[in-house]
Amino acid sequence: MNNSYTDLVTQTFNFPQEGFEVKDNYLQFNGLDLKALIDKYGTPMKLTYLPKIGQQINKAKKMFASAIKRHHYEGKYHYCYCTKSSHFSFIVEEALKHDIHLETSYAYDIEIIKKLYERKKITKDIFIICNGFKQKPYTSRIASLLNSGFKNVIPILDNKDELQQYKRSVKVPFKLGIRVAAEEEPTFPFYTSRLGFRARDVLEFYVDKIEGNEDRFQLKMLHIFLNKGIKDDIYYWSELNKVINLYCQLKKICPELDSINIGGGFPIKHSLGFEYDYQFMINEIVGNIKKACKRNNVPMPHIFTEFGSYTVGESMAHIYSVIGQKMQNDREIWYMIDSSFITTLPDTWGIGERFLMLPVNKWDGEYQRVVLGGITCDSHDYYDSEEHINEVFLPKIVNGEPLYVGFFHTGAYQDQISGYGGIKHCLIPSPKHVIVGYDKNGKLTDWVYAKEQTAQSMLKILGYM
Repeated sequence: MNNSYTDLVTQTFNFPQEGFEVKDNYLQFNGLDLKALIDKYGTPMKLTYLPKIGQQINKAKKMFASAIKRHHYEGKYHYCYCTKSSHFSFIVEEALKHDIHLETSYAYDIEIIKKLYERKKITKDIFIICNGFKQKPYTSRIASLLNSGFKNVIPILDNKDELQQYKRSVKVPFKLGIRVAAEEEPTFPFYTSRLGFRARDVLEFYVDKIEGNEDRFQLKMLHIFLNKGIKDDIYYWSELNKVINLYCQLKKICPELDSINIGGGFPIKHSLGFEYDYQFMINEIVGNIKKACKRNNVPMPHIFTEFGSYTVGESMAHIYSVIGQKMQNDREIWYMIDSSFITTLPDTWGIGERFLMLPVNKWDGEYQRVVLGGITCDSHDYYDSEEHINEVFLPKIVNGEPLYVGFFHTGAYQDQISGYGGIKHCLIPSPKHVIVGYDKNGKLTDWVYAKEQTAQSMLKILGYM
């Protein structure tokens, strides 16, 4: 029986596959020589591959274009990037190179919008979809954008009181959206999302508060988002059809309404066994909207999406070295990494997320079942199962080169949740961050965005310096 790690992977999955292959016994990530980057920068290391962002955006736009053509759909498609997935300038500016729009969720997002405009990365024609439960600092900044000529800023009303704030502060005609609260699937501890209007309240709110004021503000968009994501199951189609039918009812009395925003929720690959038919789902979404509009004899709306994880998730990897092996009982072999899962991949312990985990080297060596442990003193700082199985297998550690382990497609939310820099659990430093992208001459190059966090920077925050 073949017993190398290569044999394990090739017998379990179709491999190589997009983004991953092995050359000379070393793993390549999107064609990048990971071993060369490790030799150059060391571990632990966060690695961002910028070209993947554009690849994801263009893939989605192409699939929506195909569905629109197939169904002879009469509305347009608009791709928005969900900034809360990763706010970094190099991420947002890379995404903006591909003719997209932006979605915001808090007041400080608007400061980013202003900086992007100053840098000439956007124009005042860009769609800015403003989501979230909004306090005054947020609504006042939205009003400032509208008053300064950003004509496609669309605040999405999250509650009935929000409109009053814009009526007081916006001095020009503006567009509005309404978020429709989604019903969650039975596995959730609550029935209805805390965000948005009850569907049965939307028509009454429009008639009472918006209709007749079209010279000042117009309802242009209905918005829905399901925390479970875009999945081919009864719960998703039921909620999508709810907002489509609500659009059709409203459109008959609100001619200005012309858009449906289905939010985000496209999954990304967290296992070599990942399977998801993106084109099928897009075809069904577009087809369902068209059928309902034809049945109700109303024009087809423009379709907006707000993809965050899908846009940026697959662009990043976290690379660690195994710095020790411990046999704690008769069955459990621990591989200790040179960082912490709690501080660098908080979703692994916070919500039990599983990322695509592969060794960088030793693919020709024998493998064994292990548990990966971080170096904090917290008992929850471990990783013991992959998405497709409740186990972790990695090559055995032998003398010579250390074992390097990569966690891939980690680009969404991890830095936002754990905090970039600052103080981490057990004072574990944030690892160095390396970016790979094309320079002005079109050459692929790599550079350090941030060095590993120092003790001095932490002592200053804690008041010791």
